[in-house]
Amino acid sequence: MTFDKMNLDGIKDWIKYSRRRQVLLVVAVVLLLILSGFFVWALTPLGPMDEALEALESDGYVKVRTDRWLIFEPVESEFDTGFVIYPGARVDPRSYAPTARDIAEEGFLVVIAPMRLNLAVFSPNAASDVIDSFPEIDTWVVGGHSLGGVMAARYADRNEVHGLVLWASYPADDLSDSNIPVISIYGSNDGLTTVEDIEDSKEDLPPDTRYVEIEGGNHAQFGWYGDQRGDNEASISREEQQEITVNETVEFLRRAI
Repeated sequence: MTFDKMNLDGIKDWIKYSRRRQVLLVVAVVLLLILSGFFVWALTPLGPMDEALEALESDGYVKVRTDRWLIFEPVESEFDTGFVIYPGARVDPRSYAPTARDIAEEGFLVVIAPMRLNLAVFSPNAASDVIDSFPEIDTWVVGGHSLGGVMAARYADRNEVHGLVLWASYPADDLSDSNIPVISIYGSNDGLTTVEDIEDSKEDLPPDTRYVEIEGGNHAQFGWYGDQRGDNEASISREEQQEITVNETVEFLRRAI
């Protein structure tokens, strides 16, 4: 009788153990599938368009290097101001090459910093390595598009820089008491970073922040990677939106000198 009871208790324990192992196995498989899906999503970024790839070629105006970072150096003028660009979430950094090139032509060093897993949250301090690699540059401005701008704002809040450029973006931290100059450029037709988002975030930026609303601009046209799910259709061309973005950014960089 005792022996049978011991056997029965042992069988029950074995069943419980087996069920626990099955549950753990199912959980592990589900987590693996979720992680696999995330990595596939993160490692298949948007862009670049053909125009972006063409902008990676050096010429008599801009020297382009594509080793660790995407570096754009003006050829015909000396420069002492650098601008570090944080790409948007899941956007190929090359998708900002035309913008970076146009800014560099105006006499600035421009560096696009690739992000781990194409998400700036995994490389929030990317600008530090760039800045340390160019000790001859006296003035540094950081900026970014969308999530890239969020993390650039965090970097600016925690490090000494001379300006912050936000393209279709806003800070996650309170910079309202900061002395850092800021420009916020956004599109009226943006479906991802809406005008309402920009308005709601104004209390987190310095009072003298310059705001530039691009009438008819949307989210994706701040880069060269095509359309983006969730965005609204722009009523102006990508070239028109880029021209405004570049001109306003260049003017801001000139004031940072």
